[in-house]
Amino acid sequence: MIEDKNQQRTSLSAMGEFGLIEHLTRNIEITQPTTIAGIGDDAAVLDFKDKKAVVSTDLLIEGVHFDLAYMPLKHLGYKAVVVNLSDICAMNARPTQITVSIAVSNRFPIEALDELYDGIKLAAKIYGVDIVGGDTTSSTKGMILSITAIGEAEENDIIYRKGAGTTDLLVVTGDVGSAYMGLQVLEREKQVFQVNPNNQPDLDAYSYLIERQLKPEARRDINDILKALEVQPTSMIDISDGLSSEIIHLCKNSGVGCNLYEEKIPVDPQLINTCEEFNIDITTVALNGGEDYELLFTIKMEDFEKIKGNPNFTIIGHMVQETEGMHLITRANTKIPLKARGWNALEAEQ
Repeated sequence: MIEDKNQQRTSLSAMGEFGLIEHLTRNIEITQPTTIAGIGDDAAVLDFKDKKAVVSTDLLIEGVHFDLAYMPLKHLGYKAVVVNLSDICAMNARPTQITVSIAVSNRFPIEALDELYDGIKLAAKIYGVDIVGGDTTSSTKGMILSITAIGEAEENDIIYRKGAGTTDLLVVTGDVGSAYMGLQVLEREKQVFQVNPNNQPDLDAYSYLIERQLKPEARRDINDILKALEVQPTSMIDISDGLSSEIIHLCKNSGVGCNLYEEKIPVDPQLINTCEEFNIDITTVALNGGEDYELLFTIKMEDFEKIKGNPNFTIIGHMVQETEGMHLITRANTKIPLKARGWNALEAEQ
């Protein structure tokens, strides 16, 4: 990405912490009836009455979770919100509020943080959530971004990772692996740019993959679709660390095993073409890629007819007795033990 050397830069020190908070949070509107008080006091005040509150938080660190060489700040703000809302959706709850905390070094001018907040505000508007608080502080090593998401649900609607039965069907929304390959394309173009800064990449052939990496969406629609179909999943999780890792989470939490069928795993045609170009195994990417933010869930066998043929869902396997273990059934009909080789933030730092 070519940087505009003449852009306006207002230093953080010129504004101070309270001035910065006031600047970034101006024009934030409250739309949720559950928000009694938002930014401007010691704490936000929320009222969920007889519903249950669901809370999730994520930490994003520059150099570990994102690279500003190809991640525009507006996209980063948007993605940071979405990945948290995805956790709320994975509980079968409705996201309602977020808090935003940032730590930045003085290499970021006010205008850069405005871009970041433009993305945060856009995501909040699209997903109908209120920004109700947060924190700002300084950092000696670039940017750290933490967002906490809050949601609401009726007690009977909440779905946990536990609850899958031994004959349940395993279902996934959308497709998997694309976000990982989008990252591989961006990393490759970064290397090319470092060698030849005048090179302008042609990324049209990878547009879907790059969008899945830079601007993912949370599957908030699934809650309503399942309700309309009168299907209540028995367990659910979102795919942030890779399909295989998430299946193992469901199995371990539910005390069951699983047979996952390689031929059933949904992948996008752009992923297939790009894996062939990179000479990477498609199934390996689909199993271990991560950052897809699709939903993985189990349903009772008798609900099969209700979701059969629905374009939002793919049945990719079924649960079995815990003693049978967790396996991938390959196209050649061989059984391979399922292993978690997805994203591990602690490994990434070492």
